[in-house]
Amino acid sequence: MNKLELLAPAGDLEKLKIAVDYGADAVYFGGEMFSLRAGAGNLTTAEIKEGVDYAHERGVRCHLALNVIAHNDDIEPLKDYILKIRDIPIDAYIVSDPSVITVLKGLIPDAEIHLSTQANTTNYVTASFWHDMGVKRIVLARELTFDEIRTIRENTPADLDLEAFVHGAMCISYSGRCLLSNFMTGRDANGGECAHPCRYKYRLEEEKRPGEYWPVDEDDRGTYIFNSKDLCMIEHIPELAKSGVCSLKIEGRMKSIFYIAHVVKAYRTAIDAYYADPDGYVYNEEWFREMCKASHREFTTGFYFRKPTSDDQNYLTSSYTRNYSFVGIVKDYDDETGIATVEQRNKMDVGDTIEVFGPKGGYFTQKLEIMTDEEGTPVMSAPHPQQILKIKMDKPVSENYMLRKEK
Repeated sequence: MNKLELLAPAGDLEKLKIAVDYGADAVYFGGEMFSLRAGAGNLTTAEIKEGVDYAHERGVRCHLALNVIAHNDDIEPLKDYILKIRDIPIDAYIVSDPSVITVLKGLIPDAEIHLSTQANTTNYVTASFWHDMGVKRIVLARELTFDEIRTIRENTPADLDLEAFVHGAMCISYSGRCLLSNFMTGRDANGGECAHPCRYKYRLEEEKRPGEYWPVDEDDRGTYIFNSKDLCMIEHIPELAKSGVCSLKIEGRMKSIFYIAHVVKAYRTAIDAYYADPDGYVYNEEWFREMCKASHREFTTGFYFRKPTSDDQNYLTSSYTRNYSFVGIVKDYDDETGIATVEQRNKMDVGDTIEVFGPKGGYFTQKLEIMTDEEGTPVMSAPHPQQILKIKMDKPVSENYMLRKEK
């Protein structure tokens, strides 16, 4: 059977490299223009070149998001931008607007086109239409059940790939086509500047009682009536493998490298375990527990098994659960001395108990006993952001291993 592709977000060059190192088969990212995550770091043209080279050297595909809804004033700048990047061997372009497909095909005739979830593809006739227009892959709308996905697969050309989101934020609007942000804040969600008003607190006002605000439920802190729980399908790899999709997509170009490392590693481990023995596959709850050591919201399976209910909303808070702090990332390691060069990310002190994990295997726990600055001077505390430290490790590590501590 063809193995499911694990597609990970890369909000900037560092995140791209972490996603690659922690097990992604493909990464997706935005450039400086025309991506629907203007708030992410995104990549300059030089960084795209470096990132693509880094990924391709490790057998990982690269997808560039050009998925804005274009206005008239965007067309000429779009042409100029594509001319700047067309010599970079990007594997696929994620688009949602027919104008972008037309411009891409005119300037890069052999470009592989993936249709963004923003295009709201929910049936096989629409999917086949886009295939006829030269689209190689459909990123399916999030609002589909497994039965609907299987029906699309059975009624579309075999060479049309189907991709589905399996983890991350859900949007209250249909596949992210939202006007709330534009209406409330003047920030265009379909232009990459969503203010996430679905995470705001809301109360109800009746038109004949201006100024009187009523909670929609009985919680006196307000309510979050649009606030969906996050999608998580790690428990359902077998169902995904049999559904007809070829690629599992993780949402989160604005998430941290700490988050990306945990989530990508968890799904990588689950996918590999399934394909190693499909008939004997057993889900391991430890994969989920490890993933939850990164900040997260409560989870839902979205639309896959049924239409969501009130159980899939969080009416009390939009806050994240953060039980662990990301305290450092390994930049180098000396096998002879067992000393790691670590870039600090949050405060840590001698005497702290830390957990150390990397792309492969589990994690180990140790007490932080020996820590110096770059010059070798002992330090008892590391409070300064991104200061370089030398730390004696109990076990071998390598570049991009991460240190965390329980709060």
